[in-house]
Amino acid sequence: MAPISFTINGKAVDVTAAPETPLLWVVREHLQLTGTKYGCGAGMCGACTVHVEGRAVRSCQTPVSTVANKQVKTIEGLSEKGDHPLQKAWVDLQVPQCGYCQSGQLMQAAALLASNKNPSRDEIVRHMDGNICRCGTYPRIVRAIEQAAKQGI
Repeated sequence: MAPISFTINGKAVDVTAAPETPLLWVVREHLQLTGTKYGCGAGMCGACTVHVEGRAVRSCQTPVSTVANKQVKTIEGLSEKGDHPLQKAWVDLQVPQCGYCQSGQLMQAAALLASNKNPSRDEIVRHMDGNICRCGTYPRIVRAIEQAAKQGI
């Protein structure tokens, strides 16, 4: 095992882990950033969504070796003060119930708004497909993304 260097939430890190170790476990166990959640372990639910080079990825299926020398952002890096327009919209519209999936939902939504400042409702639904909310707050999630987009992220 050799150290793997990357940047997470703007901070350079070196992590010693087997190259095939899922990024999720490096983030949670090695770096103690526990906002990113373990959901299914198969990349199907989206609870573990983070950004790698600005692209939403499922960290449970991303070997840590693939992020060497890259930029990674977790929910902790979305906003230092929790005041990202998406986070504000989530609170305003009372999106979460249990909250377990919400960091993955937010990271998936942030990737959408970074690439498409004014998505249609259909584009939002398509982009968010695959991020599962066991509580079924999908209508509020869509409305929150629409609200954040109107605020001009």
